[in-house]
Amino acid sequence: MDEIINKVANSVLEVFDLEDYYPNGIRTQIDISQWLLEGFLLKEKDFRESLKNHDWKQYENQYVAIDCSTDAIIPAWASILVTVYLSPFAKKVVMGSLSDLETALYQEILPTLDYSKYQDKPVILKGCSKKPVPENAYIMAIQKLQPFAKSIMYGEACSAVPLFKKGK
Repeated sequence: MDEIINKVANSVLEVFDLEDYYPNGIRTQIDISQWLLEGFLLKEKDFRESLKNHDWKQYENQYVAIDCSTDAIIPAWASILVTVYLSPFAKKVVMGSLSDLETALYQEILPTLDYSKYQDKPVILKGCSKKPVPENAYIMAIQKLQPFAKSIMYGEACSAVPLFKKGK
């Protein structure tokens, strides 16, 4: 019987896995509508009082996304004021969804990486992550990898989709 050889492990193929750079920590979404009259009307005095009395310490070392689940028209200062209260506790605060939060985290991380190890090598941009890696992170990653990689594929080694090949 022939020995089974792992051709992928023995190849020059480099795997770029965004999950490797996923920052650990709790993600939380805060809905501003909880502090609005009937979820729609911002009464400044009541809003400020609600924020003042809220337990902000519960967001200690968390990544927080601020949004509003209703169709309320909220002045820009409202989310900024929520951020003022969150900032002493949260690791990061963004306006938007949890996906927007994940994108913002990768926007900080990806520019700090050293891509030179992928110089003139075939690269697989690994898909199928177990963590919520946003599609935007893949778009940012391929832009960082393109100047270095000989070629870039997406997916897994057994079923990769070719995306880019450097011209001669």
